[in-house]
Amino acid sequence: MYISRLFGTSLAGFIFSLLFLIGGLSSNVVSAHPASTELHLGNSGLEEVRETEEIAPGVTYTHIERGHHSKHEVYTVNVSLVETREESKDLSKKLKADGYQPYVTQIKDNKYNDIETKRIAYLVRVGEYQEEEQARQLESQLEQDGYSSASTTFTAFDGTKTDGPWSVNIIEVDPDTFQGKIISALAQGVVQGKERVTDISDRTGALAAVNGGYFVVGSRDGTPGKLAGVSMVEGELVSEAVSDRTSLVFTESEAADIAEVATEIKAESSDGAATTHDGMNRKPGLIRSCGGTGGDEPTEEPRHDVTCTDDSELILYKPVFGGETPAGDGLEVVLDTDGQVIEVRDRGGAIPENGTVIAGTGEEIAWLEAHAQPGMTVDVTETLVVDGEKVATDEVESVVNGGPRLIENGEISIHSADEGFYWGTNFLYNFAIKRHPRTLAGIKENGNLLFVTVDGRADNSIGVNFLESAKLMKSLGAVEAMNLDGGGSSTMAVGSELVNQPSDSSGERPVGDAIVILPD
Repeated sequence: MYISRLFGTSLAGFIFSLLFLIGGLSSNVVSAHPASTELHLGNSGLEEVRETEEIAPGVTYTHIERGHHSKHEVYTVNVSLVETREESKDLSKKLKADGYQPYVTQIKDNKYNDIETKRIAYLVRVGEYQEEEQARQLESQLEQDGYSSASTTFTAFDGTKTDGPWSVNIIEVDPDTFQGKIISALAQGVVQGKERVTDISDRTGALAAVNGGYFVVGSRDGTPGKLAGVSMVEGELVSEAVSDRTSLVFTESEAADIAEVATEIKAESSDGAATTHDGMNRKPGLIRSCGGTGGDEPTEEPRHDVTCTDDSELILYKPVFGGETPAGDGLEVVLDTDGQVIEVRDRGGAIPENGTVIAGTGEEIAWLEAHAQPGMTVDVTETLVVDGEKVATDEVESVVNGGPRLIENGEISIHSADEGFYWGTNFLYNFAIKRHPRTLAGIKENGNLLFVTVDGRADNSIGVNFLESAKLMKSLGAVEAMNLDGGGSSTMAVGSELVNQPSDSSGERPVGDAIVILPD
C-alpha cells in the first residue's frame, strides 16, 4: 500500500512537504498530487488524504477523505417545501403570527439537468442550532402547533455550498491488465433474494464488490429483492427494463458500456397468434418505478420510487425466480424447455427446472386460454434495445440497472426528468438535490472502469447530490458515468471486508444484486 496526500495550501501541507524533504516520512509516501487530480467536491484547495492499494494486477482500491465541516452549517427545522415565492411568504407570515421566526432558502436546479425551470422551490425553515437536540425540540413544538410536515435537518445535507467532509471509496479496473471478469450477481442467486454485499462478495470469491441496481424492498411494491429495472446475470435476462433508463452493460467480449437499455419480451403461439409480455419474475400488477407497457396506471413513463399498477398482465417466470410463482387470481401455463405447454393451472405453483411459466391476469387470461393450451407451443423471445439498436441477449453477459446518466461523451449531462427522477418537486429536491450516500459507475477514456461509493448522512461524510456525483466522476477521469442504487444500499467490499460506512442505523443493508470483480 502507498499513501498520497493532497493538502492544498494548508498548514498540514507545509508540514507534509517539510517532513518529506528532510526524510521524515518513509519512502513509500509520495508528494502531493498535481492539482488536476483534486476531487471536484467543495471549494478548491480543501485538504485530502488518499490511500491506494493494488488488490490484484489491474485492480486498485483507493480511499479518500476530503474537506471539513463548515462553521455556517447548522441544524434547522424544515417546515415545508413550496413551489412559489408567494406560498413561502404566506407560510412565513403564518409562522410569525404563531410566534416563530422563519426564513426561506431558495432551491435551484443546475444547468446540466434536463429540466426547463431552474428555480425549483422554496424551503420555509425555522431555527438555527449547533446541537441537533435543540432542533428536535423545536420540531416537536411546531408539530404540536399543527405544522405536521416539520422535520429536523442538517444544512450540510442541502445542495448548497459546503466544504464537506466526504469519505470516498474507489475501485478502478484496467481491463487490459486485469485477468478476471466483472459480472452482476443476484443476491442468494435468485430473483427473490436479498443479501449483503459483503456476503455476496464472499460467496462468489470476489476481489471486490459494490451494490448494483434499484430493487424492490417490501412486498407492497412487488416481489422483494426483484430488480426494479433491467437485469441480466450470466447471460440470462432476469428482469425487464424501466422504460429505457441508463444501465451498465457488460458484453461477451468483456467490454463495458453505459447506455440506454430497454427490453422486449414477446410470445408467439404455434397457431400464429403473438403478444407482448408486461414483465418477468415479479408479482403481476405491481410495476416498481413504472416505465412499463400496456395500460399501467398512473403512467407508462418512468417514475422513480413509485409503484404503478396494471390488473391485466402477462408475466414470464424462470427457474431463477426461485421456487414457486406467486399465488393469486388468474391463470398459468407451464412450458417445457421446447416451449410446449405441459400444464394449465390456477396461479401459484412450481417452476420446472428446465422450463418456464407464463402467468396471466385480467383480460390477458383470454390470450392464454385461446393460444396456450396443452399440445400447443409458445415461443418466447427476449430482446435488448441498447441505445435504440436491437441486440440479441446472447451477446451480453450482464446488465445492471440504475439511473440517471451523469456524464455523456465527456460532458456532464444529467438525465433526471427523462429517467423519472423529476415527477414532483418534493421528490426531485429530496432525491436529486439533497446530499445522500451514492454508488456510481464510470468509464474512463482509456477504457478503465470506475466503481465509486460516497458515504453520507454521517458526521464524517455528508454525501453528494446528482451534480456533485457527476463532477466527482469527471474529476476521476470518467467520460461516461451513471448513478446506481444509493442511500442505505451504498456498499463497497474488498474481499469480504466492508470498506465504507453504510448509512442505515442497522448497518449493512441486504440488496438485490451486486457488481462483483472476480479473479481469473
